[in-house]
This record gives sequence, C-alpha cells and structure tokens, in this order.
Amino acid sequence: MNKTIIFWHRKDLRIKDNIGLAKAYEKSSKIVGLFCLDPAILNRDDIAPARVKYLLESLEELQANYRKLGSDLLIFHDSPLKIISSLIEELKIEEIYWNLDVESFAHQRDNLIKEALTIKGIKVNTFWDQLLHYPETILSKTNTPYTVYTPFWRNWSQQTKLQPILSPSRLSPLTQEEYKIVNNLGLIPLPTLENLGFTWDNELLLKGGEIAAQERLEYFCSYLLSDYNDNRNFPYLDGTSQLSAALKFGTIGVRTLWQNTLEELENCQSEEARENIIAWQKELAWREFYQHCLYFFPALENGAYRKQFQDFPWQNNETLFQAWCDGKTGYPIVDAAMRQLNETGWMHNRCRMIVASFLTKDLIIDWRWGEKYFMQKLYDGDLASNNGGWQWSASSGMDAKPLRIFNPASQSQKFDSEAEYIRQWLPEISSLDTADLVTGKISPLDAQSYDYPLPIVDHNQQQRQFKLLYQSVTKG
Repeated sequence: MNKTIIFWHRKDLRIKDNIGLAKAYEKSSKIVGLFCLDPAILNRDDIAPARVKYLLESLEELQANYRKLGSDLLIFHDSPLKIISSLIEELKIEEIYWNLDVESFAHQRDNLIKEALTIKGIKVNTFWDQLLHYPETILSKTNTPYTVYTPFWRNWSQQTKLQPILSPSRLSPLTQEEYKIVNNLGLIPLPTLENLGFTWDNELLLKGGEIAAQERLEYFCSYLLSDYNDNRNFPYLDGTSQLSAALKFGTIGVRTLWQNTLEELENCQSEEARENIIAWQKELAWREFYQHCLYFFPALENGAYRKQFQDFPWQNNETLFQAWCDGKTGYPIVDAAMRQLNETGWMHNRCRMIVASFLTKDLIIDWRWGEKYFMQKLYDGDLASNNGGWQWSASSGMDAKPLRIFNPASQSQKFDSEAEYIRQWLPEISSLDTADLVTGKISPLDAQSYDYPLPIVDHNQQQRQFKLLYQSVTKG
C-alpha cells in the first residue's frame, strides 16, 4: 500500500536536491508537502519584510512544483506542533520527514514535536540537508568543534561531499476526502505579504524560488566565477554569486553549488581561474563554519563568544545609532551601504564589514544592535551567518586575529576608488569630486549646499578610544 507521508519544509523550499524529500520518496510516492507560517517566528521583532516576500515567492513556486508532480504543498498559518499533530491524527499518517536546522529555536521546537509524535508511535525521519557536512563530522584532532576558520577549512575541504540528490518524478495526490479533512484543519491559500502584516514594495535582488536560483547559479558560473576573487570586494561590480537568500531558504541545494564548482575546476584553463573558483569554495566553507559554530555554541545567539566582551563597556548612543541606520553618518561609503540595505534589503559583503566595523569601532555601539537591525532589513538574513559576521567585525567572536578596525576612507579608496558605488546610493552628492567622496573630506559648505551631514564622529579619535577600551577588557 502506498502510504501517505508528510514532508515538512522549513529551510529547504525546493524539490530538487533535497535529501529528506528524496528519502521520503524511497518509501512512498504519496508525499504531501507541508509549510507552517509560524506566528512564533513571524511575530518576532527582527523579521524583515523583504525576507518574508522572498519566502512567499518561494512557497508559490514550490506549491506549483508539487502540483505539477501530482501532489500539493499544504500551507497553514499556525503552530507546527498543533498542525502536524492534527494532520497525523486525522489523516492516519505513520511517518513524517524533515531536514534539520542548526538554530536552537528549531532544535527545541523539533524535539518537542518529535517527542509528541514518538509517544503516538509515529516514525520521525530527520536528515542534514542544508550543509555539505553536518556538525559532528567536522571536528579537530582532539574531537572538539573548530573555533578558527582556517583549520576548519583544511579539514572540511578534504572530506568527500555528496553529489546532488535525485528528485521525485511523480507524486500521488491526496484523496478528495483527505482534502476535506485538511481544509477543516485550517488549510489556507498562500497569503500575500499584506495579509501577514508586512509591506515591501521594492524588487528583490533575486526572485524567490528554484528557477531564479538555478538561473543565477548558471550565470554566475558562466560569467563571474572565473574572476570571483578579483572582483568580489568591489561593491559597484556584479561580482558575487548573490545566492545567499537561496541558500538561507534552501531554494537551491548546497550540493548543487558544490558540484558546479567541481565542474568549473575541471574545465578551467588557467591557475588564476582555479584560484578564483577555490576562493568561492572557501566562502561556502565560511557559511558552513558559522553554521557549525552556532550549532555547537548556541549561546552565540545572545552574546559574545570571547568572555572579555560579554561585559564590554559599549557607549550605545541612540542618536548615533539612528544616524547609522538612516545612512546619515557623514561617511559616504558607510551611508551608501546603509542606503543600499534600506532600499533593497541587501548589502554587498565588503560593505557589511565596513558598516559593522564603523558601528562597533567608531560609534562604540554594541554589535547586537547592528546584528538585529540587519535582520530587520536583510532579505537573506540568516542567524548563523549574520551573527558570525557581526562578531567577527566586533572582535567578540571566533577569530585568529581579533582586533580589526576598518578605516572608511581607506576602504573607499581601495574598493570604490572612482566613487561609483557611493554615487549610485548617494545621488545628492554625486556631483562632488571623486577625491572628496572616497576620502569623506567634504567641506562644510558643500555638505550644507547638498544637504549632506558632516561626520558624526572623528574616526581617528574614536579608534584610539576603542583601543583603550579593548585593552582594558583584554588585559583584565
């Protein structure tokens, strides 16, 4: 008998290269997809409207793909524990499948659901899908988690990686009687962004769903990957994969990405091209490093990894913080980056490091303020990557060289030497001389004429002050 199986989607909004879904298909072709719009997540104060838009676009395509295969994606706006328990009881389900997550919220939620189902005799099948290597498989020689990236990369890069997983080719539908049951349990059509209480009118950098993610991967590999290491730090160039949201929501499988890098390595014609491809592989490893860190050290979500930073004397000036949020610091590269974030829901990675360093080292504001603001805006906002990046910038995290201070002027001169990025996002001062824009030395008269703020702090002075505070905590 072809028994009905529920596959619960979370951060794997795709049919292709989905380990848990493929494993379920080995047992039965009668698989129904499930997604719960969980109020416990949507009602948080760090949810970006742009991110919810990407989620809904991805769900729309996923539901269409299920229907093409003959089944459906059931959508509910309720607690997963409540919905899953009801579905299993009413549909007489014997097995459920889902892919695991590194976040502590997901871990606790999943354990509660698994415990409740196991008591009822339901078989729960879980798999690691969002990582090339799940955490317990990448450990140091002392059998402990890595806290420094470079040795992690050496180990991780040497391990054999799975190839993309085959997709289901045909699924069997629920019966009409079963559809009546799920309708009575609160099944809803896919809501709009406004239905959920969010507003985001701007286009996303990458449309949600498998198709857009796959097309972007193919474009990136064909035209950008061979120059990736050369171009990735220049924010005015289209030089990065822009697949961060696709990886966050799982609209593309990480095995698919890795397989593409191997194919490109096999076909590359020069050592330089090879180095560029490996540079992107290392970025995929950075993503996985932060995922492993959050899994093994869940306290990172709420505080610093380095003990000295747990009570760091941040100054936390709310007026300065608001100027940073609004892109009105008087430092053009910082303001351009914050405008990009506010208007698009995305920011170039080089600029993420610049603005994070500025908030923590120039404004001496707690990195958690910036981390939360990013999560309120980023359409690719991922807890592990965002937290890891912020703690790296704040010198509070896992880092072999913990004290880094970025000079906004030198960063501009090196990575936006013609002020192309600055002019794009700060049109009000685009007519100023390039030298003024990249150094940030805009005269008070010009600042007043173009309604642009003077610098809210002095970088050199703040740098000295931060170093004194840093020395005071690191030396006890």
